Amino acid sequence: MHCPFCVAHDTKVIDSRLAAEGDQVRRRRECLACGERFTTFETAELVMPRLIKQDGSRQPFDEDKLRAGMQRALEKRPVSVERLEAAIAHIKHRLRATGEREVKSLVVGELVMGELQKLDEIAYIRFASVYRRFQDLNEFREEIERLSREPAKHE
Repeated sequence: MHCPFCVAHDTKVIDSRLAAEGDQVRRRRECLACGERFTTFETAELVMPRLIKQDGSRQPFDEDKLRAGMQRALEKRPVSVERLEAAIAHIKHRLRATGEREVKSLVVGELVMGELQKLDEIAYIRFASVYRRFQDLNEFREEIERLSREPAKHE
């Protein structure tokens, strides 16, 4: 860390404490050249991976688009905003945890379906029918039968 007073390259940390409810680290530093003290704040840089669409194009992750798609599936369903936001946070956490700079949009779709299945099976079927492009009633029936054979995934 450069000294903001004399621009020397050597500084030392003399005290570190958590700040902002644990989301930051506050560090008191001292310049080894001029002796001035100053404070820095350190936060984690959490970058969402870019999405690789099915046509090969790439675009930034869009949390608003994710939320809108999930809200559409959950329309008029008894799911609280808090539970929806928790599901979105879980999806974002899982994407960051991949450690990848880019992920296929199919990965996001599968994560959304997993979260919707836990939140509300009707919303899951709505989303899956569009996402998987169900062509006829038999595909709906097969998915519903598959759901009924699975043990409940509610948290």
